[in-house]
Amino acid sequence: MIRNNDYPIIRPSDAVAWSECIRRVWLDNKGELDHEQTEDAFDQLVKDRGLKHEQQVLKLLHEEYDIQEATSVEHTQLLIAQETEVIYQAQLKNDDEGFIGYPDFLIRNKSGEYQPADAKLSLSEKKKSIQIQLGFYRKQLGVELPAIVFLGDGSKAEIGAEANKITEKFINEMRLLLADKQEPSVRYSHSKCSTCPYHDYCKPKFEAKEELSLIYGIQGRAAEGLEKIGIKSITELANINYENLPDVPYLKGSLKKKRAVFQAQAYLDGSIHKIAPINLPKGTWIHFDIEDYALTMDGNKHVYLWGFLVSSSSGNEFEYVWTDKEDEDKRGWIAFLKMIEKYRSIYNDLVLAHFSQHERSTIRLYAERYDMLENETVAYLLGQDSPLFDMQKPVLESLVLPIQSYGLKDICKHPELVNFQWQDADSNGAWSIVKYDHFLNEKDVVRREILKKEILMYNKDDVKATLRLEEWLRSDELNKN
Repeated sequence: MIRNNDYPIIRPSDAVAWSECIRRVWLDNKGELDHEQTEDAFDQLVKDRGLKHEQQVLKLLHEEYDIQEATSVEHTQLLIAQETEVIYQAQLKNDDEGFIGYPDFLIRNKSGEYQPADAKLSLSEKKKSIQIQLGFYRKQLGVELPAIVFLGDGSKAEIGAEANKITEKFINEMRLLLADKQEPSVRYSHSKCSTCPYHDYCKPKFEAKEELSLIYGIQGRAAEGLEKIGIKSITELANINYENLPDVPYLKGSLKKKRAVFQAQAYLDGSIHKIAPINLPKGTWIHFDIEDYALTMDGNKHVYLWGFLVSSSSGNEFEYVWTDKEDEDKRGWIAFLKMIEKYRSIYNDLVLAHFSQHERSTIRLYAERYDMLENETVAYLLGQDSPLFDMQKPVLESLVLPIQSYGLKDICKHPELVNFQWQDADSNGAWSIVKYDHFLNEKDVVRREILKKEILMYNKDDVKATLRLEEWLRSDELNKN
């Protein structure tokens, strides 16, 4: 049993990492590992936007309350004793429990108790990490009053006793985790691990032991199930006959097992497996991709670029709808619909090819935003005979590839697959958001035009990539008998 004075220090700021990976929390707190964390422009942009949001909340509170900024734990206690209306940058510490917390605000309720409050860019207070952080502050203060969250869209939410359970779970598990001198064992997750600062430390360990979760489609519970039946490495999975593989959690049915075994083989030898005929719709293909900006003032995603690659007798022509600012959102949406109407009038066999469900879901979001679900063009795009075609679908249905993620760039950049390279090797969705943010804030006309051209070049490369993917899927190499 750990005595109170032996409790490790627990900070609610660890809640984000704890929600993602317990090894990351352990490494963060042990501080014994030398790792180089590269500067990420998108993360910095989000951080800056978060600080700006906090200052906006501070300004609003100043209009209603007397506010004092705390400079230490002792100063926070003094301000509480003085019944200060709002304490900014409060510092809370409990040596007996090992708790340290820094709520953005402590707001004095008419009851005389203080409510902790944080400014969050999130549009929902239901995120696990937010529930834990605000629940933690309530526990530190020992209050029943709900905590307050000032959300990114300007609204305000409360977090009360419903967060107690997850907060206690966080505290108890953190105490056990940080008391352990042994680095915790975890599974690999490509989406989470690829952006983690400890990626280069952990990935070789996963590879050395042939961790099963390195395989696309094999998540934690499936890997545990495979290990229970004696399959403990990628090689062992690759060598089994999938027809003899028993059901395990999240790996049931002949097709899933077949994919898993072939994926293991592809991982080891770089092979490509065709598991079903590749079916692509007939018609006139136009390749379609959007760029959007989520860091808007009202929290509503703004599509600032709707891009198309149109084949013609003179070659492939890039056409687009662009908006210079957020308040042109509806104008951009209407211009997009007019572009679709133009294509529809020219091509009676139109295929709008995109990659993943993002484009379709965004069209639905915009139709709902502007109350246009009954609009004829919207109904055409979202109806049963929709021209929209998700190019990720035939890839996942027909092919097993030697990659760990089936994103557009993972498939297209691979030298043994599509082998299409973007002109800016570092460009991606987050890159485009940063560029557009710079565009919005740039005053120099020439520099703004340069930024716009860079984003357009990236979007053009995206639609060219889906064209190259289409050509590759139609190639004799993949479709020979």
